[in-house]
Amino acid sequence: MTVATALTLMGCQQTLQVESVLGAQRRGPPLTYTNPLPISTERGRIETCADPDIIRGQTPGDTDWYLYCTTDPHSGNDRDASGNLIFHPISMARSRDLVNWTYVGDALPDKPAWVRPDAGLWAPDVEYLNGRYHLYYTASETVAGGSAIGVATSDSPLGPWTDAGAPVVEPHPAPCCPDSRRWTFDPAVIQDDRGQKWIYYGSYFGGISVRRLSDDGLRSDPATQVQVASANRYEASNVFRHDGYYYLFVSSSDCCRGPLTGYSVFVGRSVEPGGPFLDRDGVDLNATYVGGTPVISMNGNRWVGPGHNAVFTDAAGQDWTVYHAIDRADPYLAEPGGINQRPALLDPLDWVDGWPTVRGGLWASDEPLPAPAAQAGDRDRTRTPKLRVDVPGKLLGAYSDEFTAPGLSPSWSWVRPPVAGMVNVENGALRFDTQNAELFEDRDDASVLLRPAPQGDYVVETRLTLNLPPEGCCFNYSQAGLVVYGDDDRYVKLAQVSIFETRQLEFGKEVAAGAPGFPRYGNTVLSAGAPTIWLRLARRLDGAEEQYTASSSRDGQHWTRGGTWTHALGGSARIGLVSLGGAGFTARFDYLRVYDLKQNHDLK
Repeated sequence: MTVATALTLMGCQQTLQVESVLGAQRRGPPLTYTNPLPISTERGRIETCADPDIIRGQTPGDTDWYLYCTTDPHSGNDRDASGNLIFHPISMARSRDLVNWTYVGDALPDKPAWVRPDAGLWAPDVEYLNGRYHLYYTASETVAGGSAIGVATSDSPLGPWTDAGAPVVEPHPAPCCPDSRRWTFDPAVIQDDRGQKWIYYGSYFGGISVRRLSDDGLRSDPATQVQVASANRYEASNVFRHDGYYYLFVSSSDCCRGPLTGYSVFVGRSVEPGGPFLDRDGVDLNATYVGGTPVISMNGNRWVGPGHNAVFTDAAGQDWTVYHAIDRADPYLAEPGGINQRPALLDPLDWVDGWPTVRGGLWASDEPLPAPAAQAGDRDRTRTPKLRVDVPGKLLGAYSDEFTAPGLSPSWSWVRPPVAGMVNVENGALRFDTQNAELFEDRDDASVLLRPAPQGDYVVETRLTLNLPPEGCCFNYSQAGLVVYGDDDRYVKLAQVSIFETRQLEFGKEVAAGAPGFPRYGNTVLSAGAPTIWLRLARRLDGAEEQYTASSSRDGQHWTRGGTWTHALGGSARIGLVSLGGAGFTARFDYLRVYDLKQNHDLK
């Protein structure tokens, strides 16, 4: 036997031994995970990883996975010798199995010269382009003034990173306002089938746009800029290719209101990178009544505010999304009202009739689930669950009103009766003019029309027409809709509302004043509204908690579920109608119908 043959046989034997060990590991107890993802450091676990992004190693032999987080302290105890919180400029972590992560350093410890020294570095997006890793990030303030998108490159997913020396997307005005500074936030980069690179960016002030990128990925062309999502609705873009479409994932509402955070992810799709991006109902994400099909929102468990997601595919071909969320029982890193604790969560992304939804519509998980297939040979053990939702059962006539009588029935009562002529029953509907009044925190001067609610589980529904202008700004925050009312400081409200140039469906929750620093009002939003819209609130008892789930329909037949707020309104809570936020408009309610809750039916 020659030396070369012996070495070859020894190499084969070692390979077989390694494969045998890996096979034994795969044949052992299947790996599971439970949210949030654990990220270990020498000083303990990282408790927050907002705006997360994941990429797999792209060079030969590197099959590890890499996780990047927005700039934040790692925990409430992450402090320097003076007791000040330490901010890590884009934390990086590595994992072999996509479950157990180890912190390996900060990507940009020294800010580039064009970034203001006190700026934040947010929302990383790491792409492998032209044989190098590109780290795109938000600079919240530049030396020149305004926010911008930067980019740094490296041969390794862990750096060292070399900044390009100038923004890839420069500070510039919002489309609405020539002398403004747009929120140039949250980059997302893709390369299409023709090799053209694109960068998506933007936030509430200015909306979301896309531009063409240069071949090297370091510069964008302002002349190619196209608006793809409305201002004052979306941020945190992420684009993913699936079955011939570009899917634009975007987040909406306030990311950071502690236990009342209603941040949620929506999606639209297009056959071209430049849009238009339409939702499942064919509504444009640029429309006045803004489109967007829900991907994930609150589901009633401990997680609220799930958002700013990134989508990736594991080694077995299953799609996943990583995102941040807030534990409503543990929402802050340190003092109440300070930095929100937003750990990274991971869940399977399922495709139902061509549309993405997290866990088949069950949304954020809080129990052990099969882990992703992180390495070649790992099996896909995920299963799309069957989504069952609450729908109306038997009509409860004693609690309902078709508004066919000459006036309001005695079952109705007012909190603060309106002025004469503001409300009337006419032509088979209740007319309720919007008021220059509010039901918001310490301003409680709006008239609220209420009637008793059934005990136990129920669904309340109405058909609403609100004559907001079809285009234009600003009619903030004129609105009308449903309310389940405990008192002025304890309620949930589902309303069609004007927000700057948009018309949206807002689902809000207010709580009584509590500990200093905690919020009192939070909101999420639903899919697209319309001048005439059907609204539902389903109330379900879950132990000591009440769960309220909002749904809407543009035709009264096909319903889209939104988020779930938990509350404690009690058995004396009443159901009713509101029309407030600014005078000058008229709401027409065709009926108020109450049903018992029919359990476990598919949402069509």
